[in-house]
Amino acid sequence: MKKVAFMFPGQGSQAVGMGKDFYKSDEIKSLYSQANDVLGKDIKELMFEGPAEELTETENAQPALLLNSIVAYTLLEKEGIKPVMTVGHSLGEYSALVAAKSLKLEEALPLVATRGNLMEKAFPKGQGTMAAVLGLSQAEIENELIKIDKDEVVDIANLNCPGQIVISGSKKGIDQAEEVLKEAGARRVLPLNVSGPFHSRLMEKANTEFEKSLNQVDLTNAEIPVYANVTANPVEDSKEIKDLLMKQLYSPVRFEESINNMLKSDIDAFVEVGTGKVLSGLVKKIDRKAKTFSVQDEKSLKEFLTWYHED
Repeated sequence: MKKVAFMFPGQGSQAVGMGKDFYKSDEIKSLYSQANDVLGKDIKELMFEGPAEELTETENAQPALLLNSIVAYTLLEKEGIKPVMTVGHSLGEYSALVAAKSLKLEEALPLVATRGNLMEKAFPKGQGTMAAVLGLSQAEIENELIKIDKDEVVDIANLNCPGQIVISGSKKGIDQAEEVLKEAGARRVLPLNVSGPFHSRLMEKANTEFEKSLNQVDLTNAEIPVYANVTANPVEDSKEIKDLLMKQLYSPVRFEESINNMLKSDIDAFVEVGTGKVLSGLVKKIDRKAKTFSVQDEKSLKEFLTWYHED
């Protein structure tokens, strides 16, 4: 039996039309119907038809991406494919927990919609942002961020792969960081199309409200290890999962370290479940020999199943 790890994408992977190819069986149709009921809005229409601007809003993008990932996961499960471990990138950690049977979909959907809403409100709109830094190490970036005005906040937000680290903070802080990082030898500092300074200290304000929502959710122990963003280590205990989800809002996503830790388990393939190929691309940069698949439509599902069932 081949050992596969499932990876679940985060915000930024959303695209109008995602999941449309899978909308065929009664089982999948009922997942969309359930999501519409739970969220009190037509999330299916928004995912399939747009408009893109509305789909991109954090409180819509988060449940849409979660639902899309779980639709693809459900089809893989129906084919008898069981991952030995899961990981998600930021929001994707919630999909990873649903797949690991720690969190129910009907509870996860409103939870991530609330999470998105709180993240939007935590810092004034348009005053916080994120940027990808190419070509510098974590230590080099940290050395330069010390030079930024003490009134501004800039933190390391995502440790994605060698040479690609995302910073997050106030708009003025990121502008200053761009200058000092380029002087220090960064190949590029690319602004990201996001609406806030996610995974930075500026998100701590969202925590008290988010904890209330998290306390209403029935988190159970995970059936398989979920590699946590905050620690890059496997977690199965429900209390620990909850603590880490709280910290995840304002802590860096340690994706590169998570993948390196997962590679120690002799994984045969990493399967990106949902939409896009961002995570598959990052895995290839972490270990170019690693086998990756992206399951986002009928064609890519078929390709993966063909490989999986080969002798």
